[in-house]
Amino acid sequence: MEILKVSSRSAPNSVAGAIAAVIREKGEVEIQAVGAGAVNQAVKACAVARGYLATTGIDLILIPAFAAITIDDEERTGIKLICCER
Repeated sequence: MEILKVSSRSAPNSVAGAIAAVIREKGEVEIQAVGAGAVNQAVKACAVARGYLATTGIDLILIPAFAAITIDDEERTGIKLICCER
C-alpha cells in the first residue's frame, strides 16, 4: 500500500489530488501524520479528496489508527488514515 506523509505545512488541496490519484490507480492509500497540525491537514485533505472522487462515483472511506513512525531515528506515535473505496 502506498504511504503519503502529511505535515502541518502540507496544502490540503495538493494532498487531496495525490490521494485521489492513488485511489483511482490502486484503490487504497495510507496517510500518515504526526502532531495535531499534521492530522488537521490530513483530515481536510481526505474530505476534499472525497469530493473529488464522488464526481467519478467513488465513495471514499477512512479507517483511522495509531502508527509507530520513525523520524530522525526516534520512534513517535502518529495517526494513520487508511483510505479506500466503499
